[in-house]
Amino acid sequence: MGTSDVVGKQAEVFNYGVVRQFAVMSVVWAVVGMGVGVLIALQLIWPELNFETPWFTYGRIRPLHTNLVIFAFGGSALFATSYYVAQRTCQTRLFAGKLASFTFWGWQTAMVGALLTLPQGFTSSKEYAELEWPIDLLILAVWVCYIIVFFGTLVKRRVSHIYVANWFFGAFIIVIAVLHIFNNMELPVSLWKSYSAYSGVQDAMVQWWYGHNAVGFFLTTSFLGMMYYFVPKQAERPIYSYRLSIVHFWALAFTYMWAGSHHLHYTSLPDWTQSLGMAFSLILLAPSWGGMINGIMTLSGAWNRLRTDPILKFLVVAVSFYGMSTFEGSMMAIRTVNALSHYTDWTVGHVHSGALGWVAMVTFGSLYYMIPRLYGRISMAKPQWVELHFWLATLGVVLYISAMWISGVMQGLMWRATGEDGMLIYSFVEGVKATYPFYAIRALGGVMFLSGAVLMLINTLMTIKGQQRVNPVVPLKNPGAREPGLVGPAEVAAG
Repeated sequence: MGTSDVVGKQAEVFNYGVVRQFAVMSVVWAVVGMGVGVLIALQLIWPELNFETPWFTYGRIRPLHTNLVIFAFGGSALFATSYYVAQRTCQTRLFAGKLASFTFWGWQTAMVGALLTLPQGFTSSKEYAELEWPIDLLILAVWVCYIIVFFGTLVKRRVSHIYVANWFFGAFIIVIAVLHIFNNMELPVSLWKSYSAYSGVQDAMVQWWYGHNAVGFFLTTSFLGMMYYFVPKQAERPIYSYRLSIVHFWALAFTYMWAGSHHLHYTSLPDWTQSLGMAFSLILLAPSWGGMINGIMTLSGAWNRLRTDPILKFLVVAVSFYGMSTFEGSMMAIRTVNALSHYTDWTVGHVHSGALGWVAMVTFGSLYYMIPRLYGRISMAKPQWVELHFWLATLGVVLYISAMWISGVMQGLMWRATGEDGMLIYSFVEGVKATYPFYAIRALGGVMFLSGAVLMLINTLMTIKGQQRVNPVVPLKNPGAREPGLVGPAEVAAG
């Protein structure tokens, strides 16, 4: 059988067309979204880079950056990997192919809508939910179709077992639907303006119930689905403990929902809700580290591969950042720590240790695993560039978060420093001046991270255009068999 015949057979069994579309657009949006982030970092050093136009002011392009990186880059990657993993582990073609295609075009339309409206100042002003009501409705329509496609695929699966990665993907899909609907309850007053259905402290509480669980489910639980599939596949080792993965899932799902109020310490929110958020944030450390240990220990017996496998490096460093970021988040939720850290660059460093170190790195590793297989290639067109990308990304994120940690702690200490007379020692302007060198280091780290993403985009396009083909990922001959390499014999027996 010729190569073209094999690729054709592959397409008949699995719907990889929509997976390819989302995978490529994820890389494109990474460059665009991170490029906006670098522009913001440079504006904090040279404010004249706003070009004296409101379209490029910090207040407008900062929400554009977060939406493009979280939803355009991260969201496209989640669609791609969840569709890929569901088909592979369920051993069946994606349910409702036309709806799956609609999720791609609908999602990209929503992201282009964000790109066009946010710089013009059309915003609901809610963190991570700035998009106005027409785009919110489009996202809702896409998400309903996503639910139908994903869970329809699970229902028609050809194996009895539902692999744990699909549990994480499924929880993320359901919770984000609930969060999106209830936080975006609003009254439209014009095409691009609406007002929230909530007011005052209720609005703040609903917003950060949404905001933190957007982090918890859109940026954590979902990407753990990637970890539980791509780490064992790339390491060619079974997941360290399948039982621990199930405990990790349920503990995380039940605990994360209650932690959002830790964003509102020392506000008019009732004390009991602040304390509840702090308590559950500390409890979260246990399942988070359980998952991190599960991912790291999957490499038992394969540690030597880290020397030569850049994809595995991406995945393992990402899991390490996941453990570090969750520990830091739990500590920052403690009121006494929060009194120092809140409103400072320490929070910025924490967010980016999770967003760049965990989310982006595990995404890069997963996409590097998928893209050659999706296009029937032996490897990426430039394998050495994958290694270079890893080091650019790793050093970039370390520079970024280190600068923000130091800057943030310094800001917190300066803002609370008082003299013998009880008056503040430092003015706000002095605090801004002291942070200036660290903003330069942050910008350098961002440029390095963006450079790696640009390399990845070029490498991806070269891989797609390449002529060298190999027998792509072929479905299992036995419909009742599990996807190989994910669970060991003992775990299968316990299944």
